[in-house]
Amino acid sequence: VQLQASGGGLVQAGGSLRLSCATSGRSASNYAVGWFRQAPGREREFVAAISRGGGTTDYADFVKGRFTISRDNAKNTVYLQVNSLKPEDTAAYYCAARRIIMTAPLPREYHYWGQGTLVTVSS
Repeated sequence: VQLQASGGGLVQAGGSLRLSCATSGRSASNYAVGWFRQAPGREREFVAAISRGGGTTDYADFVKGRFTISRDNAKNTVYLQVNSLKPEDTAAYYCAARRIIMTAPLPREYHYWGQGTLVTVSS
């Protein structure tokens, strides 16, 4: 499975972006997908995840109410709508897939990773 993240950029505090994770390869739509982020000097942290069918979503506490994860399996794409951005949201955002239909919060539980897309939030 291959994943390609896009949609990052420079935005002012309070602004919004929509990140996309295009998946391809064998049975990509059968995998749960998660978003993680990593700021300079910090560990990679869980942001959100969605189950194979989209019926289950999980969020880190610090993004609840601001970020929304969704997927369009017909387009093999998972989205992360990020609203009310704060400077502390600045990080490289990565999408990842796991060979299990349900979500998980730990990076080690994901089997495939895309490259990051950089989100920079100015104050």
